[in-house]
Amino acid sequence: MKNPVGWFEIYVDDITRAKEFYQAVFNIELTELTPPSDGTSLQMWAFPSDMQVYGASGALVQMPGIAAGGNSTLIYFSCEDCAVEAARISSAGGKIQEAKTSIGEYGFIVLAFDTEGNMIGLHSMK
Repeated sequence: MKNPVGWFEIYVDDITRAKEFYQAVFNIELTELTPPSDGTSLQMWAFPSDMQVYGASGALVQMPGIAAGGNSTLIYFSCEDCAVEAARISSAGGKIQEAKTSIGEYGFIVLAFDTEGNMIGLHSMK
């Protein structure tokens, strides 16, 4: 296994609120994915991706019966300087759990909660 993560999904309770949070923090536009044709009220908004670049993309997902928050998987978003995105978290409705912290030769991290109660990580080398 060379790249163990191929895709991620962040489950949310309010897709509009969550989409606005991630777009504001990362200064990006999410793209709506076509819903399944089986009548499921599933909604998905994908993060930008480039299949020619290292890393995985994923989506925000709102699905009946699947609540946000409370899971034990932590997704780290790659940043040039994680302090930049961290500075946008509170104004976007999230909460910083741990401010920018050195992890030695592996760079820096920030831990935060999104508007749905999901903990996310930010990582950068500076």
